Formats: sequence, structure tokens, C-alpha cells
Amino acid sequence: MRDLRRHSRVLLDGPDRAPARAMLKAVGLTDRDLRRPLIAIANTWIEVMPCNFHLRRLSERVKAWVRAAGGTPIEFNTIAVSDGVSMGTEGMKASLVSREVIADSIELVVRGHLFDGVVALSGCDKTIPGTVMALLRLNLPSLMLYGGSIDPGRFDGRDVTIQDVFEAVGACAAGRMRVQDLHRLEDRACPGPGACGGQFTANTMAMAIEVLGLSPMGSASVPAMDPRKDTVARDAGKLVMALLRRDLRPRRIVTRQAIENAIAAVAATGGSTNSVLHLLAIAREAGVPLVIDDFDRISSRTPLVADLKPWGRYVATDLYRAGGVGLVVKRLLEAGRLHPRALTVTGRTIGEEATRATETRGQPVVRPLRDPLRPTGGLVVLRGNLAREGCVVKITGHEPLAHRGPARIFDCEEKAFRAVQRRQIRPGDVVVIRYEGPKGGPGMREMLAVTAALVGQGLGQSVALLTDGRFSGATRGLMAGHVAPEAAVGGPIALLRDGDLVSFDVKRRRLTVELSSAELRRRRARWKIPAPRYTTGVMAKYAALVSSASEGAVTGFDGTDR
Repeated sequence: MRDLRRHSRVLLDGPDRAPARAMLKAVGLTDRDLRRPLIAIANTWIEVMPCNFHLRRLSERVKAWVRAAGGTPIEFNTIAVSDGVSMGTEGMKASLVSREVIADSIELVVRGHLFDGVVALSGCDKTIPGTVMALLRLNLPSLMLYGGSIDPGRFDGRDVTIQDVFEAVGACAAGRMRVQDLHRLEDRACPGPGACGGQFTANTMAMAIEVLGLSPMGSASVPAMDPRKDTVARDAGKLVMALLRRDLRPRRIVTRQAIENAIAAVAATGGSTNSVLHLLAIAREAGVPLVIDDFDRISSRTPLVADLKPWGRYVATDLYRAGGVGLVVKRLLEAGRLHPRALTVTGRTIGEEATRATETRGQPVVRPLRDPLRPTGGLVVLRGNLAREGCVVKITGHEPLAHRGPARIFDCEEKAFRAVQRRQIRPGDVVVIRYEGPKGGPGMREMLAVTAALVGQGLGQSVALLTDGRFSGATRGLMAGHVAPEAAVGGPIALLRDGDLVSFDVKRRRLTVELSSAELRRRRARWKIPAPRYTTGVMAKYAALVSSASEGAVTGFDGTDR
């Protein structure tokens, strides 16, 4: 085992390391344990949400099989913030910030204790990229294990998810749903542990990481409470020891081709726009060049084949029964949109994994290539005089491809939500929510409370929205997020006024305001930098360090920053 203890032997071997061994023996480890490779089990378990609530059970399975395969597992926990719980409040500002804290904390614990390998357990949205960013920084033999999707709830004879609850809030405000029925829906929408059930951010990113190669193929789509999830956790414990023996590390797996495969999977399934932020950040940690326009380029050549919520008919458990992530990868291979030689943690290439995929006969979730939902994927990047650095729109065929209307300006999410609830937004309006970007928020809140309320009021097809914040994966409609430069740094979105005519043109990839360059310059000359919303603590630190959304809203250094 000596060759497998490249790091831990420095911590534990020799007479001078007796104090370290003594302390570890105090927590129950033996001499035999300390002669084995030390495997970090980085858990994101927390009681505040269903997404990560069951991860302790899975971590016990992982640890048991690390031991069986010859390693010594040592578990530690990091933080998590629930988007679904904090949505629409000041607490939501902590969500994106938590991605950086998760990555930093895993990196610090693993570096501080000289572990030889890592299994990271994730569930909710930011825990997935946060864990992967840490694994790439550390570059030890490691993998990410996703906790899996929640089962759908049942309400009035149909499957429902948390998306339905958010949209019902708007329907209730519009008098289209009774308060009693809203309460019945909230009681039934989330029947147990697991991440939000549609192709929202958690399931989008879990799929992306599986296709990227850092999670074993077939692991992500197994639902949270399916008995096979315990088998998936067991296999992860064995697999990390195999990675250690082969010395297979994340940066060998996460190449440019692997990242393009992940983007193609997101595009083919109508996945969350948050994938743009997170894959940009992951690419940066891997040292792989990637820019926001790469998403539009890859999406424009990738057919949309998966009929998944928030815009489609099916949920993540339906995809699992249809054939899982492997079936999506198989479609990409058949379409010639997969780099098949990209390596994965199983030791097989992604092309080999695609050929092993099975498809349930007659399944309706993933369409054949001869009959895609759309010939192009769901991610679109717009530019123009309102978004010089770009913004992101999700297009699935259910949204209008053009819109022109008067701007309705709101300098924070709460003001916009109150206007929606008071039914002050009219068909044709363009809702503008600004000063919610990475620096301005800080933290770039998701706007699901607003977007879902608009849909619930029946305005989803007649109102457009743009923001320097971001969207939940459950958002649908003509909504442009990540508008950059953001308002807090003087981006053009800061210069808009009520009544300015704003145009979306998806086909031409344009987001513009009908103002001359001279008028924009005059307004900018009168614009003043707003006072920071936080002056101390983690929020102030984040606002001072964070990059533009067009660069992934990252706070780290990769050598090019110096």
C-alpha cells in the first residue's frame, strides 16, 4: 500500500509523526487503519433541505466499501444552502456564494490532512459544481457521487414538482387557484428526500458531471430513494480505490472535449442556464479555455431530444426508467455530437459508455434523432447594446423567439415580485430586475419566485424578463439572465428607465434597447456607483473578489489573474 499513500505517509509515518497518530487513534483509528490510504469522504449533508438530507446514509455505504477495498475512509462535512427554501428572500444571495465556500472548504480539509483520494457527495444545486471545483484543484484520484432526484408528488391525479408550487403562488394571486388548494399542493409536491425532480439545476449539473466523466455512468439518474442508490454508493467506494491504484486524476479526465460533451448533454435535454456559470467555473479550475459563446455554438448544433420539465412532460425519475443519462449520451453519439474518446472515472471512454446504454422499449422521454423536439439545443447566448458580454436564454420551442416592449424597471427582486403579485405587470411588458448580479446582489439571486408567478398568472407567453441575476432551472418563458456587464459595475442595464423599448431577437442573438449610443453615454455620465449592500463578512468579501457572470462568477485565481 506504500505507493498508494503518496500523501498520507508524510502525515503519519515515522517516529516524529507519533503526535498525529495519537490524535487519530483518539477518534477510533488503529495502526492497521493508519497503514492504509486515507480517503476523504466530503459530504454536503444538511437537514435544511430534502436534496441532501439522505447523504449520511449514502456516505455510510461509501465508507464501508472503501474499507473493504483496502482504504481508510474519513468523513467530514461542508456547508449547503437550499435554493428552494431561500428563494425570493435575502437568504438566496448566499446560494451562489456557497459554491465557492464548498470548494474552498473541501480543498482546505483535504490539503490540511494529506488525504490520498476523495469521494465527494453532492445533492442540491451548488454542491455539485462546488465539489467538482475542489476535486480539480486538489487533482487527487477522486470522484463525485450525486444523491439523486426526488420522486414526483401526486396532486389531483398528476405528477407535480416544486416548480408547480412556485407557479401556483402566481395562480393564487391571480385568483386562478384557491388558497386551500395551494396548501394541498405544498403538502404533496415533495414526498421525500432527493433533489428537485425536473431537469432543473441539480439534475442538469449531475448529468453534466456524469457526461464530463467525474461521476460513473449510470450513477446520477438513479433516484434518491431507489434501493439501487445504495449499490451506486457501494460501487463509488470501490471505484475510488481503483482510481488510486491507476493514479487516474480529475485533470486527466476534464479536457476540452469532455467539457464540450457536458455542454452538449445540457443542450440536448433543455437543461438549466446555471450550467453556463458552473461549467465556466469548472473549466477554469481544470485549466481548460472556455468562453460563454461556446455554449451557443455547441447548442446550435445539438438536437433537443429529452422531453423534460420545466417545459416538457417528464421528470428525472421518468428519464431513469427510460434509460438514464446513458441514453442521452447514446443519442449524442448517434448524432455525431459526442467526442467518444474522452475518458471517464470508470476507466472506459464516454463512447464505450454510450454503446453500453440500454433503452426501455417504447419510452417517450428521449426522442429518436429522426424526430427531435427541436433541431437545436436549449442554450442561447444573446448580445447587443444591453449585454456586451452576453446573456443566457433557454429556448425549448415553447417560448416566443422575439419580443418588443416597454421596460418595467426594478432595482431588486422583492420590488418586482410585489408588482407581479399586485398584478401591475401587463402583457407586452419587459420586466427588468437589476443590481442582482454577482457583485451587485451580491450573490446573483435566482428569480424563480418572479418568473413562476408570471407563468402562474398566465403571462408566460406575453411578458419577457431580463436580469443581471440568474434563474432557477425551473424557470420557463422568454427570460434573459446573467446580463453582463451587470448594473453594479455600470453595465447598460443600469441605464434603463421605465418605458424604454427593449427588444429580444433570439434568431439574430440580439438583446437591445432602442436608444442611441449618445443617449447611453449621457445617462452613464450621470450614473453613480451604488453603495455596497454589505460592508463586512463573507458577502462583502465575495463582492470584492467575484468576476463577471460571463466568466462564471468565480473568485479564485488560476495564475492568469496575477
